[in-house]
Amino acid sequence: MEVRIAVLRIEGTNCEDETVKALRNVGAFAEAVHLKQLYSDMIKEKERRSLRDYNGIVIPGGFSAGDYVRAGAIFSARMRSVLRRDIEEFIREGYPILGICNGFQVLVELGALPGMDEDKPLSEKPEMVLAINNSNRFECRLSYLKHENRGNCIFTGALKKDIVVYPVAHAEGKVTFPSGLESLHINRLVENDQIVFRYVDERGNYAGYPWNPNGSIYNIAGICNITGNVFGLMPHPERAFYAWHHFDYPSEGKESEYGDGKVVFESMVNYIKKL
Repeated sequence: MEVRIAVLRIEGTNCEDETVKALRNVGAFAEAVHLKQLYSDMIKEKERRSLRDYNGIVIPGGFSAGDYVRAGAIFSARMRSVLRRDIEEFIREGYPILGICNGFQVLVELGALPGMDEDKPLSEKPEMVLAINNSNRFECRLSYLKHENRGNCIFTGALKKDIVVYPVAHAEGKVTFPSGLESLHINRLVENDQIVFRYVDERGNYAGYPWNPNGSIYNIAGICNITGNVFGLMPHPERAFYAWHHFDYPSEGKESEYGDGKVVFESMVNYIKKL
């Protein structure tokens, strides 16, 4: 089976090339696809695409539409207006969708995350927010992430480590739930095995700033939907794909050419091959 993955982009996304290369490295056919290629009648026939052409989607990082209104809001609104039914069917059929940084913001605005209702892949309105960082500034730094998932998330199926290191680069990454309902949402996420990564310090302990770069509640860095095939995270695995991406390269005892980020893309491709 050929694994075909679309890396969606619009004006302002800027991580699609690295993401495409990462996916191709793990054996997928991957291409950057502008959102208009999926619906506009002004696109030339040979450049038109359909979601049915692919069995995986990635929404990459960047600043789609300049992050106007809210980060990811315009990208998600355009997706919902023309592709809502197709996306819901895509998720229901078990195909994976990954959102990285701005892509996570898009999935939240789209209502695909936290995605606690198996029968309703997209909520009518956002059920959480990725708000402005507590520092009120853009945070670009390494982050230590503890893998919390117990097997529900298909994107970490090949992960053999408890702690990984991915860089973050965002101004709006603070996971926030409706006021007064925070405990309810967190308890449901834990119960459903939807929490995938949490920010920790270099010793693996949950800690505040700068280890938690944005002030996310419960130190949440990444979550999946209830069925595990939609995953969003603020840190960038594509920027930790190779060993030389890591801050301690070269390091004695690390002979692999790959870094901690490869596992996310590898797990995605392995899952699709089994569908």
